[in-house]
Amino acid sequence: MADDPETRPALPARSNAEAMRRGLLCRCPNCGEGRLFDGYLTVVQKCSACGEPMGLYRAADGPAFITMTIVGLLLIPVLGLGFVAFRSDPLMLALVVTAVIGGLTLGLLRLVKGAFVGHLWAQHEIDRGA
Repeated sequence: MADDPETRPALPARSNAEAMRRGLLCRCPNCGEGRLFDGYLTVVQKCSACGEPMGLYRAADGPAFITMTIVGLLLIPVLGLGFVAFRSDPLMLALVVTAVIGGLTLGLLRLVKGAFVGHLWAQHEIDRGA
């Protein structure tokens, strides 16, 4: 179960990395067994394996910002390769780049949110309003 916030010890950096790795794999950062998400991006209220209250850790806009940054950086080589491959047809370039950006964004967002929630759990950054 979740420890009282006043008595929970700070986790070492290795545990923070482990919690983020478990979150990246969409597993509970505490036990690594239970699912982190109920659906695509909805964080479960409580871990089904260990009972850790995961609903207290609100990621807000952090995962979206990190995902946009990663996709924006990956967009540079995609546009470069696309310009060479589709030099004569700009409409095809726009369609392919849009599809690649959409796929990358949807694929990365869940992984980034899992790692972000794992980091929040390791630092015990709970939403005080919940």
